[in-house]
Amino acid sequence: MGLLSPLFTQFRHRYPGIMLDVAVSNQLFNLTRREADVAIRPSNHPPENLIGRPLTSIGQAVYGQRSLGLTPGRGIESFASHPWIGAGPRLQDSALEQWMENHALQTACVYRVDTLVNILSAVRSGMGLAVLPCYLADEDPNIVQLTDPIPELEYGLWFLMHPDLRGVVRIHAFMDFLTEAVRAQKQRLAGPLLN
Repeated sequence: MGLLSPLFTQFRHRYPGIMLDVAVSNQLFNLTRREADVAIRPSNHPPENLIGRPLTSIGQAVYGQRSLGLTPGRGIESFASHPWIGAGPRLQDSALEQWMENHALQTACVYRVDTLVNILSAVRSGMGLAVLPCYLADEDPNIVQLTDPIPELEYGLWFLMHPDLRGVVRIHAFMDFLTEAVRAQKQRLAGPLLN
């Protein structure tokens, strides 16, 4: 929500007559069954039965608490001996799980948690290193980016809606506003390179 809340505020100022009812959850609401009108969903493979608009790509990198004194820009292997924080099962991040397995980091996990905010909180407390979306972690001065964004962990951010809502003016106003606002932050959301 760190990305979207300010944008929702801007939207409300521009369109005061449209009420937003937002649910933030790891649960994937079913748009086909109309559990929600729209979804802003991280995905590299959005459902084909929905109307989708790609907003941007979200970069992720390895982060640690600044007080650990780790040198940014070294290879992943140099961080393998440190404790790691992993994604719990409800976060449903199979790409991250596979990446951690490929780098022999699963056994270094000392803590698993099911929300990005709690992973960020654990990194902030110095519990260990973790992969986090750059836009989320870069806002915290006590956390340092240790690697460049990891290409295989980049994911798309999509605006999705049910086809029946195609002609609804308020939905299109929301979609157009968010598309422009999110794409204006494209570079920040992709994450900075260290060099």
